[in-house]
Amino acid sequence: MKRLLILLVFWVSISGFAQKTKVINVVTHNRTTIICDPATGSKSYIKPGIFPSIKTPIRKMTMIVTLGSPDSLYTAHWDYLDHIKLRKKDKNGESINYELGRMLTPYGSVFNKGWQWQWKVDVTDFAPLLRDNVDIEYVHSGYEDKTVGWALTIDFEIVSGPPVVTPLGITPLWNAGYKYGDPKEKIGENLLPIDYVAASGAEISRIRIQHTGHGMDKPKGCSEFCQRWRELKVDGKTVDHRNMWKDCGDNPLYPQGGTWIYDRAYWCPGDLQVPDIIDVKTTQGKHRVSLEMEPYEGTGNIQAVENISSYLFQYSKPTHKVDVAVDGIMVPNNEQQYTRLNPASFNPRFVIRNLGSENLKSVTVTYGTEGFPKAEFHWKGNLKFNQTAEIVIPGEIKTKEGMNKYTVKLSRPNGGKDAWMGDNELITSFVSPEVLPTNFVIEFLTNNKPKENKVFLIGEKGDTIFHKLPSDLEANTLYKDTISLKEGKYELFLTDSAGNGLQFWYEPQNGDGYLRMFDMKGDLIHAFESDCGNGEKLSFTASKNFVADKTQAKYAFSLYPRLVIDKTELNIVSNKVSQMTVLITVNGVVHEKHEYAAIKNGLLTYSLGNLPKGRIILEVLMNGVSRFKGRLNK
Repeated sequence: MKRLLILLVFWVSISGFAQKTKVINVVTHNRTTIICDPATGSKSYIKPGIFPSIKTPIRKMTMIVTLGSPDSLYTAHWDYLDHIKLRKKDKNGESINYELGRMLTPYGSVFNKGWQWQWKVDVTDFAPLLRDNVDIEYVHSGYEDKTVGWALTIDFEIVSGPPVVTPLGITPLWNAGYKYGDPKEKIGENLLPIDYVAASGAEISRIRIQHTGHGMDKPKGCSEFCQRWRELKVDGKTVDHRNMWKDCGDNPLYPQGGTWIYDRAYWCPGDLQVPDIIDVKTTQGKHRVSLEMEPYEGTGNIQAVENISSYLFQYSKPTHKVDVAVDGIMVPNNEQQYTRLNPASFNPRFVIRNLGSENLKSVTVTYGTEGFPKAEFHWKGNLKFNQTAEIVIPGEIKTKEGMNKYTVKLSRPNGGKDAWMGDNELITSFVSPEVLPTNFVIEFLTNNKPKENKVFLIGEKGDTIFHKLPSDLEANTLYKDTISLKEGKYELFLTDSAGNGLQFWYEPQNGDGYLRMFDMKGDLIHAFESDCGNGEKLSFTASKNFVADKTQAKYAFSLYPRLVIDKTELNIVSNKVSQMTVLITVNGVVHEKHEYAAIKNGLLTYSLGNLPKGRIILEVLMNGVSRFKGRLNK
């Protein structure tokens, strides 16, 4: 394997650098329409970017990737493996082609026009190469036809400031698709150890790995649907061992049009994969790094592939002894990646990171919502360089109705002054939980597997006010409970231990359930999504002054079964009378259109026996606005 070592030296005067950050955005792809090339299974989209020069010190670089419904096409359907790469020439004229990020596209058949989703991943390790003129390539795989696609935007958010460490070199490691379980070609024959020499002044070797499994063999369904371990060694010592498996029932992007809930080989549909980062203390001299996979041999349909891209970054010791940063705020936050956690009534949640050479043992955290008194939390621990700590503060999140801003600020790390305060404060925007009445009715219809479900309501003290436990539940039973609350904040949870929600189109044998809330007049005030994987939560404020806004329509839909021989039923519940249109399309072509002049609640049956084969979508428009799309398979 060819090895490339790029030596880069930054001459940055830290002492004279102002303690303020400057943010630069470089957008390469701006709603670029991407489609498959069925002839080859891969299509490349290259766009130029003009990045800061080497004179600009970079503190942090984040790649923000957005996929949306395209302007003139239908939204694409399949979960394909896409690569985002930087391409440029080095000073010797040799081509550099490194993978910055890895996108696994969602099942998009149920997404409407105007839909889009945003993901983020840290790419600071590549900052020495993301300078001046760089081509950014998006490689879209798959075999869909030209009638479907995505609108792609790639935005690099660059924060100026003194680098945390000085980069000293990059060595590509394993960058290919490696056969797995093939008795004729063992993965160990290709996934060979790599030797490298520590650069002068190097104290940290960082190994960055993007790794996903694909294919479906026998007997285990490798590599997409089989669990297997991976082990990383440096100089014969194990530095990382992990199970290459990911829980997809917690995917923030849900529901999707395909088998989105099924756990996979370290990826999920609709995910910009976060790379594995392993830091190893480095000494001068020669070293060897090796990657090993769990031994396995398939017996049939041999097609498993471990798709790996990996790089070794060499760094100096950290620039500062004491350096801490707010790494992220998960709660409260409006960002799409945190939709499973928000809106929230309680327990702000955020992450701090130690960027200094000295272990972080204490820091003062000042936090709170704009317009309310701030509070302090004194964190204690023992974080090594680049390690993180998640902090959860018990208690209420103060809000005003509507949009709010939340601040987390760090001070006095290890009892002293932070060397760089430009990343000690983070502010997020968030919407307050909705307002509901103090008295309401919960309707919970169980499916065929009620022992997988739990429903519970908690109050401001974390106390459980109401619950339905698996032991309380019978199959296909409607439970109605009247709830009376004091004014205050609450959270209502639905959990599913099997990760397949109350309904999933590919598992009709599980039945169809729902969780809904009604006011005392019988009008719908909230509906949980039945196709919710591991579950869903609702945060709300109970108020005696609640008045239902009849101008704002509330809808709940159930389409069952979705894997059908002939007939399916559409159930509609709402809080107001609406004009309804039902469109049934096959591969994007409308085959049936049903009009209803006035409907509030109803159960409608549709025969699908005469429809041709293809991707069937049932779409419901209420007063001309698309409110529901469900996939059907004959």
